[in-house]
Amino acid sequence: MPDDIKPPPPGHPDDGGNMRETGLAAALSERYLAYALSTIVSRSLPDVRDGLKPVHRRLLYAMHQLKLDPAAGFKKCARIVGDVMGKYHPHGDSSIYEALVRQAQDFAARYPLVEGQGNFGNIDGDNAAAMRYTEARLTEVAQALLEGIEENAVDFRATYDGEEKEPLVLPAAFPNLLANGAAGIAVGMATSIPPHNAGELCGAALALIANPGAGIDELLAHVQGPDFPTGGLLVESPESMREAYATGRGGFRLRARWSVEPLKNGTWQVVVSEIPYQVQKSRLIEQIAQLMEEKKLPLLGDVRDESTDIVRLVLEPKTRAVDAKTLMETLFRNTQLETRFPLNLNVLDADRTPRVMGLKHVLRCWLDHRQVVLVRRSEHRLATIARRLEILDGYLIVYLNLDEVIRIVREEDKPKEALMAAFGLTDVQANAILDMRLRALRRLEEMEIRKEHKKLSAEQKKLQGLLGSEAKRWAAIAEEIAATREKFGSGPLGNRRTTLGTVEAVAAVDETAFIEREPITIILSEKGWIRAQKGHLAETAELRFKEGDSLKQALHAETTDRIVLVATNGKAFTVRAEAIPRGRGDGQPVRLLLDLGNGDDVVTFFVHREGRRFLLAATDGKGFVVKGEDLLAEKRTGKQVLVVEAAVEALLCIPTQGEKGEGDSVATIGSNNRLLVFPLSQVPEMARGRGVQLMQLKDGATLNDAKVFSAREGLAWRYGGGVKVETDLRTWSGQRAGAGRMPPERFPKSRKFGV
Repeated sequence: MPDDIKPPPPGHPDDGGNMRETGLAAALSERYLAYALSTIVSRSLPDVRDGLKPVHRRLLYAMHQLKLDPAAGFKKCARIVGDVMGKYHPHGDSSIYEALVRQAQDFAARYPLVEGQGNFGNIDGDNAAAMRYTEARLTEVAQALLEGIEENAVDFRATYDGEEKEPLVLPAAFPNLLANGAAGIAVGMATSIPPHNAGELCGAALALIANPGAGIDELLAHVQGPDFPTGGLLVESPESMREAYATGRGGFRLRARWSVEPLKNGTWQVVVSEIPYQVQKSRLIEQIAQLMEEKKLPLLGDVRDESTDIVRLVLEPKTRAVDAKTLMETLFRNTQLETRFPLNLNVLDADRTPRVMGLKHVLRCWLDHRQVVLVRRSEHRLATIARRLEILDGYLIVYLNLDEVIRIVREEDKPKEALMAAFGLTDVQANAILDMRLRALRRLEEMEIRKEHKKLSAEQKKLQGLLGSEAKRWAAIAEEIAATREKFGSGPLGNRRTTLGTVEAVAAVDETAFIEREPITIILSEKGWIRAQKGHLAETAELRFKEGDSLKQALHAETTDRIVLVATNGKAFTVRAEAIPRGRGDGQPVRLLLDLGNGDDVVTFFVHREGRRFLLAATDGKGFVVKGEDLLAEKRTGKQVLVVEAAVEALLCIPTQGEKGEGDSVATIGSNNRLLVFPLSQVPEMARGRGVQLMQLKDGATLNDAKVFSAREGLAWRYGGGVKVETDLRTWSGQRAGAGRMPPERFPKSRKFGV
């Protein structure tokens, strides 16, 4: 800006809207923090006091405002969603309706807060009908959450448009957070809370009232673990469960409930009557059918779905000689008939601060909230009683001076002021007397008024005593919780559905015992296609590949073997040999079996044998010795063993033991045409890492090859059509990380040992 032109003063129409300069990083940080806090507080994490997120709280309050109590009729869900969206929740109708539907599904919510009428979806994963076709109203559990909301039990705030009021939290006479559970993913944090049995939670809360210093063991004497709406069998160890509830972090293993159903002629079938929580039955059946097609469930003959509104999955064994427990163990290991439900008790406390709490802390927060609600409702009731007693006192004055009151009303120009002056009435009392009907002046009405006055005075005294004594307040809360336990802790709704199993029931099964053992040859092409052919093919066997492709590696194995593959990104993968596609075709891309990036490739693969050790090295010359067991990773994503930097790749993974025994020396050769021999004992054994420098490499040189051998037998390499062996290695011997010397004259120009 030129010196003779000055910027407009603040507030001037041309001052650019009072702009201010700020750094881009600071501006982004400020805005992202605001977004993160909004997501955490207003969307993803439940409140520890009522266990609800804002959308669920707004739904219940809107339905309460529509008078959709359990005894009332149903209303269209479209009407409910419209009220919630228009008054309280400024988001899309689909998210509101999905929240409503989930609260009505008895297979999703342990204690449904909404009673639905119409199609609200099913356990197969089918969606609910459109909101214009379904109807809903509140359940008794939801009514318990709302109890006292009209009695100043909780604080209210203005809605997003300032036209309505909404509660910050519900009174929550029901332990909803743990009873119904919650799940949500926020920015940088998440929550996962399984449902529990309300009767057990109330028992633990009563124990905490009786003994505020109760430990986790005393509480777990009441809370036996999660209680899922779909039932199932909980097979988690008591120690693990105790740790999870003490810290607020952990998990629970859940299995399907099954039984053996005998058939004719000694045959039998397994009937699954309960499946794990949040598992879609249709997808579970598809998963089992796919594994059968891939021959990964050799003991299972057939699967059928005979479910109605009750789950009934029928599993037929291949033969009646199969053991039922063994069959189910293979299914638990490979399918969603067994799942693990995580526990992450990350919630918002009374100050709206997210934190992870243990079981005791959660119950304590709920009890403290119930005391706040009790005090506020008692104060509200006391104020109501005081107003009514004031009016009743005025009425009694009327009956004691009835003739004079009538005269004043008939003759005075300002009867209100005259009544107040004559009898010392308050403004409220005078108005109430003037508003009385003539028929209320009968003698019987006076008796009713005195009776009501006496009753309210007694209640007032009781409430004043309650507010003045913490012990009485806790006794009153204990009575409320006992009533909640009696109402919701038994019967079809309250009886425990998930039963506890034992850890011994979770037994590992050697699936290779059920696989037909036969020799195969595994073939990997240069372009990454893998297949298996029957039998052990000779090295001279003719193999066919796609045009432009060729053999990279062939391996003799058996169908019961586990195959370890090492990739250029330093990851190790484990594949069962029988899972590799068979036949004389091209096979399939190895990337369909492993989670490999486009720039990654397989370095080598071999059969896993117990007790073997391998030298693992990268192109930058770093490496270490690793046990074969540390390379096992039976998951598609594999395991990071050799940590490599960008532009560095894993080069080799070679056994330290040859046909004649364990090697004692390592030979390395680099692209700089230097050969170095040093003791294998100088290479450390590690399970994971970057390793140590095997050979000194400068000026961009890389490691070309390495070999583990026995110094007594000499160093061998392929030369011409045969093998050359050098036994006098003193010229090239040194210490690890040395520079090395020029290799022998007859060393291959490829700078690879080849054998």
